[in-house]
Amino acid sequence: MARKIHKYTPEQLDFIRKNIKIMTWKELTKLFNKTFGTNLSVKALAATGKRYKIKSGRTGCFPKDNIPWNKGLKGWQAPGSEQTQFKKGNLPKNWVPVGSETVDRDGYLKVKIADPNKWAYKHRFIWEKHHGRPVPPGHAVIFGDGNKRNFDPENLILVSRSQLARMNQKGLIQNDAELTKTGVIIADIYNKIGELKRKNKKR
Repeated sequence: MARKIHKYTPEQLDFIRKNIKIMTWKELTKLFNKTFGTNLSVKALAATGKRYKIKSGRTGCFPKDNIPWNKGLKGWQAPGSEQTQFKKGNLPKNWVPVGSETVDRDGYLKVKIADPNKWAYKHRFIWEKHHGRPVPPGHAVIFGDGNKRNFDPENLILVSRSQLARMNQKGLIQNDAELTKTGVIIADIYNKIGELKRKNKKR
């Protein structure tokens, strides 16, 4: 039996055009299916993008005047990493140099920060270097504009897990960093209201 071909509405095509600029096809497919109640595959959605000439705009190249995330880090090593470094001529076959990057299954970049095999999420690493302190326990760093490739420190926002849960619940993470920062404040208000309601129930 032939598979039914999905007919895309103008709204759905516009949704693809808007979100492919900040998401991978895998991420977009998941969000598309959730939003429109469909069950399309990544391959099907990507093929639609190709058919309608919808491009992400990402070339894989850095924009002109881009400041590298690791500027000023030449020779930098994580404290204590020298104790576990390989000696010259004794490197494993899968060894890659410090500063190498990889992408996890959710589309987040990880960067190697020390030998032999110490990696960190790039956005967390940049946030910590910029603020001079580690991400506190129970907190996360999110992308203010939703773009997992925008590592500008002003776009990296520290939130607590409770704030993040409320922001996801209420759709407060926007494609604009300033709006998302406002969303953090709104999330705090929702959390405070919830806290007061729980206290009143106990009385």
